[in-house]
Amino acid sequence: MSKNVRVRFAPSPTGPLHIGGVRTALFNYLFAKKYNGTFVLRIEDTDQNRYVEGAEKYIIDSLNWCNIPFDEGPNKNEKFGPYRQSERKHLYKQYAEQLIASGNAYYAFDTPETLDAKRKEYEANKQTFIYNWHNRLELINSLSLTTEEVKTKLDNGDDYVIRFKSPQDETLRLKDIIRGDIKIDTNVLDDKVLFKSDGMPTYHLANIVDDHLMEISHVIRGEEWLPSLALHMQLYTAFGWEAPEFAHLPLILKPTGKGKLSKRDGDKLGFPVFPLEYTSPDGDISKGYKEEGYFADAVINFLAFLGWNPGTEQEIFNLDELVEAFDLDRVNKAGARFDPDKIKWFNHHYMQEQSDDILAEAFQKNHSELATIDPSYIAMVVGLIKERATFVNDFWALSSFFFVAPENYDEKASKKAFKDETKDLMTQLVSIISNIEEFEVETLQKEIKGWITGNEIGFGKVMMPLRLALVGALQGPEVFDIMYMIGKTETIKRIEKMITVL
Repeated sequence: MSKNVRVRFAPSPTGPLHIGGVRTALFNYLFAKKYNGTFVLRIEDTDQNRYVEGAEKYIIDSLNWCNIPFDEGPNKNEKFGPYRQSERKHLYKQYAEQLIASGNAYYAFDTPETLDAKRKEYEANKQTFIYNWHNRLELINSLSLTTEEVKTKLDNGDDYVIRFKSPQDETLRLKDIIRGDIKIDTNVLDDKVLFKSDGMPTYHLANIVDDHLMEISHVIRGEEWLPSLALHMQLYTAFGWEAPEFAHLPLILKPTGKGKLSKRDGDKLGFPVFPLEYTSPDGDISKGYKEEGYFADAVINFLAFLGWNPGTEQEIFNLDELVEAFDLDRVNKAGARFDPDKIKWFNHHYMQEQSDDILAEAFQKNHSELATIDPSYIAMVVGLIKERATFVNDFWALSSFFFVAPENYDEKASKKAFKDETKDLMTQLVSIISNIEEFEVETLQKEIKGWITGNEIGFGKVMMPLRLALVGALQGPEVFDIMYMIGKTETIKRIEKMITVL
């Protein structure tokens, strides 16, 4: 890549960062790092009515948890700062006026009531109201008014907006890295509002001005912005600026049915759609991947495959490998369906990659019952059961018997494991275990299996009730590992309790 790569992620601080936004940030990050470029975070807070306190911090915390931190942004390497659009509002009016001076934009004084009446008039005639070349001279703007009338309105402080003057009878030829060549008939475009009388720009103007001033080379954003591409390219042309290259990412689709993934889908099907837990201003709590027990690496690996594939059979990628493999040419046009089971599959894999000590620390932190237990013992337990776990939260259900004796026995398992001769066999087994001096896994296995085969006892007649005594159910890791971990005294105690109870 010949030019210096600079990309930006530009969310609005109107609430929590959706997982789709994280995917957009990730693809920008991967592209930047692949070409030794810069990943910029810009906070697009021009719509102050929708601003939510704490949302910016949530966005930054989310990027950091996902291990995709920005290189430039609010309070960090502010080479082109400030990076909050609300702090840049003094910049935008001059550019809006520049467009008026060049004939590419105009003042519009239409009141909301006037525009609403026009819409209803069009609807009555079964038409769609579009403010553009075919009716702009019928409305109240600096194209239909005299220079003196416009000056009077401005001097009087009349409310106005500045609209872009979209051309008539032209064909725009646009290019998108993912979608290829695009043709747009300018006759169907409306004259978008660029600047409002409250002194704030709309997204369209601020976005273009900031991308230009921040020297953004590539705009990688969601498919929902594709309809804005025509206006944005026209703005670059109107200003006489070189436009960045554009790439519009496919939508992330709901797991079943049609449409874009929403918070409602996550609530309905029981999975998060936000990276971190979020509490809304009214106290509503939304689940986050971090708090639900997902590893950041698993989330990132999963998100990378939503709309992109490496062209190989490889599915597990660490972040460095993703940077190396990532290519916008391998991003699909079609929407990517979100699969809650697949992200669990990734999390299970990354669970196995984690060290037992780290997992044990998290396990102990989450369970007060383990507060006084030796962390090295917990780590040994984790090593025995993590293969069957997807989350650290699964550990207690899979391993509680390593720490506390079962209080009762699974009814179905009891009927299967406990027969007429079981008490006698378990009594004999206690005697065998009592005489084992080296209480090691290999010794236990050798002595107990030797006793079973030597007396021609069916293995199931001993091993099933033994497991039931130790665990309370017919599940768990290797029986001899459990015996070794809980020790001889506890093993005998549990077997004798079962003999008494059942």
